[in-house]
Amino acid sequence: QVQVVESGGGLVQAGDSLRLSCAASGRTFSGSAMGWFRQAPGKERDFVAAISWSGGDTAYADSVKGRFTISRDNAKNTMYLQMNRLKPEDTAVYYCAASTTTALPTSSRYYNYWGQGTQVTVSS
Repeated sequence: QVQVVESGGGLVQAGDSLRLSCAASGRTFSGSAMGWFRQAPGKERDFVAAISWSGGDTAYADSVKGRFTISRDNAKNTMYLQMNRLKPEDTAVYYCAASTTTALPTSSRYYNYWGQGTQVTVSS
């Protein structure tokens, strides 16, 4: 059993940077992946980035590749999403999620544990 809690969202201007954190507690699974998803008002929940348990493998949505960086510090049981050169299109509620698979799934249905979400708003 894993519990995750996101933090770090806020209001920023286009071009600014922001770092999200995801604190995990409870049972962890060796080799499992974690990821970030986001959901804008009236839209579906979309994949943003994923990372393996060791941090050696990562995956990104095309819309954020080159701007966002996912990382994790297992000693602190924390995952991060560094977001640079933010755009208004990045505005959404961002969710931290954990999967029990060893792959890096991009569909939300393959993630078992979810945080409550943190709001990121990017103004023009």
